[in-house]
Amino acid sequence: MTDFKVFNSRYSFSTKGEIDFTDLSDVVQKAVSKSGINSGLVHVFAPHATGVLVLTENEYGLLGDIKIFLEKVIPKHEHYKHPSNAHSHLRSMLLPPDKTLPVIDGHVEFGTWQSLIFVETDVYPRKRTVIIQVMGT
Repeated sequence: MTDFKVFNSRYSFSTKGEIDFTDLSDVVQKAVSKSGINSGLVHVFAPHATGVLVLTENEYGLLGDIKIFLEKVIPKHEHYKHPSNAHSHLRSMLLPPDKTLPVIDGHVEFGTWQSLIFVETDVYPRKRTVIIQVMGT
């Protein structure tokens, strides 16, 4: 029987404010490499009320389209009951704060054009952290 392992790490970074994108793909791959796990899963979790993770193409035009989409679906300048950043919280409800990806032969398996991107939905620059947990053999 092979030995099942769990490896935990954290990565902290700063965002520039609303709607900012941070590509975490390389960070997650480094954690997988450091874990020594060859086959399993990597789970990435953003423990924030106004930050989410998406798997999408890291392309300037598409990222601009995401900004436009979020503004159309949940406009910043509506009359909300929560003070100052209700739209940030509502936007983060649309997208999950976590992603799970396969690890095969010691590498995170991203699809063609996929990157793991943190999306800052809050109105101010923030210090953010993601928890990376690699599980497998």
